Amino acid sequence: MTSKEDFIQAGFTVVGSETNENKLLKFLKENYPSVIKGNEINLQELKAIAGLPIDTKVNGYGLNFVGRNFARAKYVQKTDKELRLNTAMSKNIDTTQNLVLKGDNLDCLKILKSHYSGKIKCIYIDPPYNTDSDEFVYPDKFDKEELEVLGLANLSEDDIARMEFSFKTKKSHNGWLAFMYPRLLLARDLLSKDGVIFISIDDNEQANLKLLCDDVFGEENFCGQIVWRTATDNNPTQIATEHEYVIVYAKSKDVQDSWEAKSEKGQLIQNKYEELKLQYGDNIDVIQTELRKWIRKQTNGDNLSGVAHYSYVDEKGVYYPGNSANTKPGGYDYDIIHPITKKVCAKPEFGYRWKYETFKTAADNGDVLWGETEKTIPKIKKRLDTTVEKLKSYYYEDNRGTSAELKALFNGNMVFKNPKSTKFLIHILKFVTNSDSTILDFFAGSGTTGHAVMQLNAEDGGNRKFILCQIDEPIKEDKPAYKFCIENNLPPVISSITIERLKRAGEKIKKEIEDQNSKTGLFEEDKKQVPDIGFKVFDTVEAPKLKVDDNGQIQFPELNNDALSRIYNMIFTVGLDEPTQVPEEVVEDCIYKIGNHYYITNSEKVGKEQFAECIKNGKVFIDGWTASLNGTLQNYKEDVKIVF
Repeated sequence: MTSKEDFIQAGFTVVGSETNENKLLKFLKENYPSVIKGNEINLQELKAIAGLPIDTKVNGYGLNFVGRNFARAKYVQKTDKELRLNTAMSKNIDTTQNLVLKGDNLDCLKILKSHYSGKIKCIYIDPPYNTDSDEFVYPDKFDKEELEVLGLANLSEDDIARMEFSFKTKKSHNGWLAFMYPRLLLARDLLSKDGVIFISIDDNEQANLKLLCDDVFGEENFCGQIVWRTATDNNPTQIATEHEYVIVYAKSKDVQDSWEAKSEKGQLIQNKYEELKLQYGDNIDVIQTELRKWIRKQTNGDNLSGVAHYSYVDEKGVYYPGNSANTKPGGYDYDIIHPITKKVCAKPEFGYRWKYETFKTAADNGDVLWGETEKTIPKIKKRLDTTVEKLKSYYYEDNRGTSAELKALFNGNMVFKNPKSTKFLIHILKFVTNSDSTILDFFAGSGTTGHAVMQLNAEDGGNRKFILCQIDEPIKEDKPAYKFCIENNLPPVISSITIERLKRAGEKIKKEIEDQNSKTGLFEEDKKQVPDIGFKVFDTVEAPKLKVDDNGQIQFPELNNDALSRIYNMIFTVGLDEPTQVPEEVVEDCIYKIGNHYYITNSEKVGKEQFAECIKNGKVFIDGWTASLNGTLQNYKEDVKIVF
């Protein structure tokens, strides 16, 4: 093979040589050269160019912590990992649009960034809470050698010792913040312009996380905080803690629409109405009577609060008659003719609250409730299926139900402690995603986010995609999950639980839909489609790396990835095609294509005619780790790009 530098020197275009900040640095150098002085940024000059006030006497307000510069450097550092397709653990590999990446999420996020930068609509994460129960200790590489690689070699021994103590101490705020900072910076990069991130946390780091997110996403992009009550706490403490938080930020709050979703409580009434309709057919009076009885019985907390007045039934469904009257002088004044008596109907004291055109449309659609005579003021029917709700700052769900759901999937085995709620994830996704959004969770855990995406797609016919990242964290031998993995021939690591949960949840969803579709008398158009319940699994493995021996000679790496995995790494790096697509094999273990994009590995086995054919028909990308700067390749330097 030939090194990246040799290809560049020979005049080839090389893809994959950038770091996270090269583009910004290049932009500043090209457009604002006065900002760059040597290898440092002149902050006063940058402020002046941006039109910001310069006042060195006043300290700013923000979050500072031991290891902040180190964490920032970890964000910029290029990953030394690449992907290997894991066919055995994947499901529906040829058709799925979902991804599961096994490995350190810092590496996974950097790999994802090349293709998914600015493309993720919603991120949900449930990171370590930095409590005694999760035993969090800073996991990323940290030593003097790493500091030198990151360009922080000028730190004193005392600085290094202080950082090491802070990082490696249990429940260290500094270590936790240094762990989260680069990951949140990468999350910000991945979010689309209208993207949003939800982060679960508890009291231990909530205040620090809020300040950290203000720094990463901008205080102006804080959307709010959901208090999530999950349990009853009977422990002998001063205050019983029965909740946690979900902090919510937008990539840009200015472009966010109002978050509304179809009312979940309204759906409960709709479900009951459909049940009664099957039972009583077209007998509207009986259906209305029985529906009202059922609504009155719903006394479980706020089960139907805000929608209980939807208790009227006509041939079109459930509704309630909205108040026609304007609440103060100045309403609309016009005559409405009663359809039976042909006389002008009584009017509200201050006029109608809606325009005549609104009333006319409602009347034409059969959505007006008339009195028996003109003496009753007519009302517009508000249909149940138009009810919406806001995403509220308080949410209650007993987490015992969440544990029971996961336990049932695993045949009674409790394979994961305190899994997150599928119901809650579906709840928030309804508000902030579209039917084709991509959702990311880089602390996948038991796989709740992937399960929720599949379930929501099953319910509303959507085509949302999920990307999950989960490190192969070993499971302790005394845990039920360890026994489960061994008995089922799975590696005893958390990612095995993630993937197995996705498989089982997908099959459960599929069976429920097939059972529903098989019911007698169901029209074809009413049958539901089984959503995408598959996923491609990729392992993160060491990327090839050139080494220099003791004699100063370059040692070329021995590649341990198969040809198809090399192609997928190129697809991620180039960023033109979806990594979920299946490339067509044109020449075995050499040439693959997606559309008119040709990806070539083991290029020394490719002849001139084949090169020429690919170049003639599309864009050509060549795997730099398997390419040599030979005469054949030299002939096509203007027509191909080298990918590292």
